[in-house]
Amino acid sequence: MTATVDKEILTRVCSLTDLTPELGVAALVGGVQVALFRLADDRVFAVQNLCPFSGAFVMSRGITGSKAGVPTIASPIYKQVFALETGACLSTMDKEPVLGAGPDLATYPVTVNDVGVFINISQAT
Repeated sequence: MTATVDKEILTRVCSLTDLTPELGVAALVGGVQVALFRLADDRVFAVQNLCPFSGAFVMSRGITGSKAGVPTIASPIYKQVFALETGACLSTMDKEPVLGAGPDLATYPVTVNDVGVFINISQAT
């Protein structure tokens, strides 16, 4: 299901209850692998599933946490830590990204309502 809201194209991914708090899940949205995370307070974040340090699609298997009050995800391979809200890499673990791009994750706007969890894949930051 897709919906148009204020000229944004939102794609329904799942229901909020389909997401387990503090665990990630991968979804294919518009041909892009996305990692979704529902926190204990029911906030939902979406980031790219591709880890820039290992080159593997594993971010959905990362470990959620927080750093100075900022919700985070740690890569399951080399344990780099990323801010879920912005995708900023907070800890590189003394490694360089392998993908030739920067160390940060792309993030995608998420809308949660009675109908489900929607992602706007065209609005990556």
